[in-house]
Amino acid sequence: MSTIVVTGGSGRLGRSVVGGLSDGGHRVISVDRDAVPAGQLAPGAVQHTVDLLAPGEALRILRETAPDAVIHLAAIAVPFSAPEEVIFTTNTRLAYAVLSAATEVGVPKIITASSPTVLGYGSPAGWLPGAFPLDEETTPRPWNAYALSKLIAEQTMQMFAAAQGGRIRYAAFRPCFVISPEEWEGAPTQQGHTLAERLADPALAAPSLFNYVDARDVADFLDLLLAKMDSIPNGQTFFVGAADALATEPLAGLIPQFLPGSAALAAHLAGTTPAFSIEKARKLLGWEPRRSWRNELRTDPSRLNDEAPVAFAAAASGSKETS
Repeated sequence: MSTIVVTGGSGRLGRSVVGGLSDGGHRVISVDRDAVPAGQLAPGAVQHTVDLLAPGEALRILRETAPDAVIHLAAIAVPFSAPEEVIFTTNTRLAYAVLSAATEVGVPKIITASSPTVLGYGSPAGWLPGAFPLDEETTPRPWNAYALSKLIAEQTMQMFAAAQGGRIRYAAFRPCFVISPEEWEGAPTQQGHTLAERLADPALAAPSLFNYVDARDVADFLDLLLAKMDSIPNGQTFFVGAADALATEPLAGLIPQFLPGSAALAAHLAGTTPAFSIEKARKLLGWEPRRSWRNELRTDPSRLNDEAPVAFAAAASGSKETS
């Protein structure tokens, strides 16, 4: 049984990761500034309330817990939810504090969360990729503090991997728009609207290019990544998303309506093909997401377009989307 520290374990994604890893037989320690309310912590997991930005606290808690792996999720998770300087300094300091402390302690496996937003879609100045689907080879062009902080988290991971060689294993992952289990039941997403509304009105999902992932699939991905980190090249970054798009129509027709000049690039995104590729995770890890909105949403898909207006005229530029 491995001991795994999950920073940010009280968050939307963190709760599912703690629960999934606990169900997988690991001893999970949630480290967060805020505690999960009594009765909501995953069975078998423990939690420590820690301010990881306080000097020496990351090093202290990792020395005390002596984990086999660290998964760093703690961050300000929503772009523009705080002043840009606060988001940038908080997220970059957290990443460095946790990764450097874990490296100093000698934790064998260290994973940090990034974000698809590092690619720069939604820029008010305009944005087009070299090709669709987007993958780990797509050039990052962050345009806000949140996206830049996540790219720096990746680069921090790569810096430590370069310095440590194979002695410690590192990785980063870019989870798409995270859907927590209660949101399939109708709870509001982090953007304030429901998934049924997001599917019925393409303008709501267009800013994130219709990406999404079930939080439980992220937990499954991380469990598999931990098991295979010793057998893959060190310092890898992975997109983690659903196998389809959060849309009721093919993206070949939807994306050009919100992303001017993308018709030729998006033309082959037929059927349910998403804009973000997960082929690297499939090939290197053998991972496959198990959940889709088509089998998780507690709303009849045939009624979606009757529940909210379809707005094709809205532009995605400048939207405050997370993933």
